Amino acid sequence: MAGPLSPLVRATRSYPVVAATLAVGAVGGVLELAGAATAARVVLSVFALAIALRQSRGMVADLRAGTYGVDLLAILAVVSTVLVGEYWAALVVCLMLSGGEALEDYAAGRARRELSDLLARVPRVAHRVQPDGGSLDVPIDEVVPGDELWVRPGELVPVDGELLTVDAAFDESSLTGESLPVEHRRGDALMSGSVNGGEAIRVRATATAAQSQYQAIVELVKEAQASKAPFVRLADRVAVPFTLVALGIAAVAWAVSGEATRFAEVLVVATPCPLIIATPVAFMAGMSRAAKTGIIVKSGGTLEQLSRVRTVAFDKTGTLTHGAPVVAAVHPAPSWGAEEVLALAAAVEQYSAHPLAAAIVAAARERALPVPAARDPEEHTAHGVRATVDGRAVVVGKEGFVRSAAPGVAPAPLAPGQTGVYVGVDGAYAGAVALADEVRAETPATLAALHRSGVRSTLMLTGDAEPTARHIAAQIGIDDVRAGLLPQDKVDAVRAVTERPVMMVGDGVNDAPVLAVADIGVAMGAKGSTAASESADVVVMLDDLARTVRAVRIGRRTLRVAWQAIGLGVGLSVALMVVAAFGLLPAIVGAWLQEAVDLACILWALLASRPGKEERAAEVLPLTPAPLRVPAAGPGGGDRPGVPAGGRGRE
Repeated sequence: MAGPLSPLVRATRSYPVVAATLAVGAVGGVLELAGAATAARVVLSVFALAIALRQSRGMVADLRAGTYGVDLLAILAVVSTVLVGEYWAALVVCLMLSGGEALEDYAAGRARRELSDLLARVPRVAHRVQPDGGSLDVPIDEVVPGDELWVRPGELVPVDGELLTVDAAFDESSLTGESLPVEHRRGDALMSGSVNGGEAIRVRATATAAQSQYQAIVELVKEAQASKAPFVRLADRVAVPFTLVALGIAAVAWAVSGEATRFAEVLVVATPCPLIIATPVAFMAGMSRAAKTGIIVKSGGTLEQLSRVRTVAFDKTGTLTHGAPVVAAVHPAPSWGAEEVLALAAAVEQYSAHPLAAAIVAAARERALPVPAARDPEEHTAHGVRATVDGRAVVVGKEGFVRSAAPGVAPAPLAPGQTGVYVGVDGAYAGAVALADEVRAETPATLAALHRSGVRSTLMLTGDAEPTARHIAAQIGIDDVRAGLLPQDKVDAVRAVTERPVMMVGDGVNDAPVLAVADIGVAMGAKGSTAASESADVVVMLDDLARTVRAVRIGRRTLRVAWQAIGLGVGLSVALMVVAAFGLLPAIVGAWLQEAVDLACILWALLASRPGKEERAAEVLPLTPAPLRVPAAGPGGGDRPGVPAGGRGRE
């Protein structure tokens, strides 16, 4: 029996005032049924006054902090209803007050563990090189500049350092967002958090763990989270004028009639329950609707920010693009066919674990090309692969590597952002395969839809080289481009945006700091890092950039419905107050009518769970986009560290 009761126990512990109000109501009901109406009145009245006293303490604390909410009117409503003998009405006010706070807390709560993925990935141990060439595992905090370390295949570089091995390829996507492996040679600087993609390498530490790049990302996220401004309750913005109007009507009614009961009767129908309950209900409805479309919004405050967003910034790799290399074009040499070159490249590359190799093999299979078996494959790390295919000697890889076996190699016409894999057969140049990170099919339509939804500016923030970034931006219609950025640069760029609120969309560990510091952080959580998802305010669970537009529209719809529900409640309450001021509305009738007003506000607020006319009329963006290939656009140059000009070569 403990199992079924556990949720109830947890709810009671989380919201003890709600539980106590319900319990007191049950006791009062039993007493009245037993004929002890006086006892019931005493129990309910004492409890209601205790709640009013408790609320008074919070009101005083808020006043000292310079904030003005609905607390004063709530306290006066409870006390007045008790004094005129409407103790059940007082209890209902207490229930709506505490229940509204509970709903608001629930809507604003962020049930997630901040930075868990970042902290889990931080290296704990380093392999220090010993005099005999072996290694000794030591805590990472013991590593000092000058120590030589082994980094095994697939491991993260534990601290910032200098490469001592001749050359190696690294996955730096978690730091810069670069989707393609990056080549480094002896003497190059390495950032902690880079993943060694080849054989074991030796690195000389140039910084301690605390001073290294990966730890800097962790600290940036912590700082950004701590600097976020708290969300101001929507109801508080109309609380002061509503309170003044209610008190004014009540005071005039008392003064004109000379009856103190008029004051209480007016305040009975002036309870702030519509203000308290409408906003959290509308926000919860909006959050529920967003969740049904694969969008997790973590707080009610985020929905309000989404409704007012003016600038949207995007990471490139994995957000505007798919984040994985694909074959963009095949450039055969004279007398060679494109399909033949691709099939030969795939035949050799099928034995390699390199990301570019996997993309070439996948492209050949997509085209249903026959991929023959290869004999005696010989992989040269970070350079290429040699093998024998149908009796022919085939070499595939970087331009220089292939030229050593096929002197006639010519530079391929690569577009910015493309990298070339060259193919040589029996000493002759056969052609090159151009690979690139493909743009999402829904990206251009998403950017256009954001502008139609009220966004004034779109911005690309990327660690890629500027020619690559601008080439992509020209295809998708983005307004501004910032390239060659590290995580701190992205944070600075978002902080400098003047058109606010600013929404940042990203998916990698390197995006976690900027997602946290943005007014609204949106993580593409379907295949993005957990760190990005936990630092963000919104997580798109489906691999669909168009959901960002839907999130903005849901935010606008939710806020509009919340204001409408508040307006409905305030308008009906004011009307009832005027009627009560003329003595035409007894307190007991007013209490029931006020509950009808509360119900109307709740039902109206629930409209946020349904799309409005604007959303129904809006075009539907593709949810399962078809591939959009990045076309070749002639020769180009790249300035990414460790990558040959033009992006050529096996990276």
